[in-house]
Amino acid sequence: MGLGSGRWDGVRAEVRGIYSGAMAYAPTELDSPFARLGGEEPVRRLVTRFYDHMDADEPALAALHERDEQGRVSPRARENFALFLSEWLGGPKNFSATRGHPRLRMRHARVSVNEAMRDAWLRCMASALNDEGVSGDVRGFLDARLAEVANFLRNVPE
Repeated sequence: MGLGSGRWDGVRAEVRGIYSGAMAYAPTELDSPFARLGGEEPVRRLVTRFYDHMDADEPALAALHERDEQGRVSPRARENFALFLSEWLGGPKNFSATRGHPRLRMRHARVSVNEAMRDAWLRCMASALNDEGVSGDVRGFLDARLAEVANFLRNVPE
């Protein structure tokens, strides 16, 4: 299964661009994606929209997460991702301070992450980024980097 239609069609080309040095936006400590998105509150809105899309549109992916009484991805899972994403984007290091090193592959080893789950995750994130109006250089950068990370977390050979 490929990356599907829409925003992620050109991701492989964008990822190749990162490795060849051809990128319009290269984050710095002072010009981080966290800062470009507007800080903590916009990142938290992005996470909320991401999980809302997951709950509504990608039930198989949502089922891999801790759920609340209503069957939605739990507030704890949402908070953990908000802390991680803020730090990953160049914001406060609150995830590492409270949870330690992210160790993404270790933390995801308990679930099967195949191409279908990777693609579902990317669709949810693309929808959330669209909802929040993220565009321009930072969007191109995030699309490419998020696709790299999502692909890195695959743990099922296909």
